[in-house]
Amino acid sequence: MRYYDAHSHLHDKAYDADREAVYKRMREAGVSTITIGTDYAESEKAAVFAADHDGVWATIGIHPSDNHKEEWDEVRFAKLAKMPKVVGIGECGLDYYRLDADRAIGKIVNRDDEIDRQRYLFEHQMEFAATHDLPLMLHGRPTKGTMDAYEDMLHIFGSAKRDHGDRLRGDIHFFVGDTIIAKRFLDLGFSMSFTGVITFAREYDEVIRYLPPDSILLETDSPYVAPTPNRGKRNEPAYMIPIYQKMAEIRDTSLDDLIERTKTNIQRTFQVD
Repeated sequence: MRYYDAHSHLHDKAYDADREAVYKRMREAGVSTITIGTDYAESEKAAVFAADHDGVWATIGIHPSDNHKEEWDEVRFAKLAKMPKVVGIGECGLDYYRLDADRAIGKIVNRDDEIDRQRYLFEHQMEFAATHDLPLMLHGRPTKGTMDAYEDMLHIFGSAKRDHGDRLRGDIHFFVGDTIIAKRFLDLGFSMSFTGVITFAREYDEVIRYLPPDSILLETDSPYVAPTPNRGKRNEPAYMIPIYQKMAEIRDTSLDDLIERTKTNIQRTFQVD
């Protein structure tokens, strides 16, 4: 395959009516993907789908804010980790973006308690990833106008790295940080991936130009954030190509060079073949 989509949700219910057709379009476009778990049930679906389809791999884990009721169950996730084509843990991390809105509608009761819950899940999944020697697929979404979620993730990594070293590694999906935050993640050995948002928004151009070529991955985050020219539609992995084209333009490099570098990066980080 020519293009690698580092983060999609191809097993998501958004594709229940036509999943195989979406998969066929993906393959015809020369795209491979990693489909991402967000809780146990979704992780199991991702792992099963990946096992049954060429050019698809899976991660397993608990998203920080998608399922507020699920608790970490290491025994069950350990069984999933043994399934073929499971290549990472996550998406996991910290999401502070909607804390106040979630509290206002009763989705969470206490902001501090919710942050503690997210940190607990994150720390356990970091330990799990290190134990199983699997990379992390990280989700970080700060409160608007801040870098707070990233700052807290980096603080947690500071002590964890001392214990686990290079066994803690991976990618920060849908990166929205600045160059200062990017450098701190680079120093820890993480890559950063970018979505179709870069085809219609310019606020990420500076950090994209700042990053070294061996630290960049690309993703659709399907079924979300479809790139131009499909903006506003349901996204799918076949829409990877405009994201690659825009990234090559922003970084002033050839498309072929970008394709080869991102292929090397994703194969190194997630051991996809």
